[in-house]
Amino acid sequence: MATTTIRIEDELKLRVAVAAEIAGKTTHAFILDAISETVAQMELDTQFQSLAEQRWSNIATTGKTVPWDATKEHLAARARGLRSRRPAARKPGV
Repeated sequence: MATTTIRIEDELKLRVAVAAEIAGKTTHAFILDAISETVAQMELDTQFQSLAEQRWSNIATTGKTVPWDATKEHLAARARGLRSRRPAARKPGV
């Protein structure tokens, strides 16, 4: 396992120590968890952005979208536990 050194201000070091104690962790474990959670969130954000770009590209290419009213009805039915056919994408006004 590699070692990485970070320099932090005394105030932040104290805050981390207090937070770690409250969490019942060592400062080291607390910092590792914070880094791990931040990396995981960044990976999720990147995946989300990629998916959004793919979907936007598809809309730009086809001109097709799913009407919001149809989407609301579909989601409401699913929330009530009913089966509902997923609304089809189509060009607006068609």
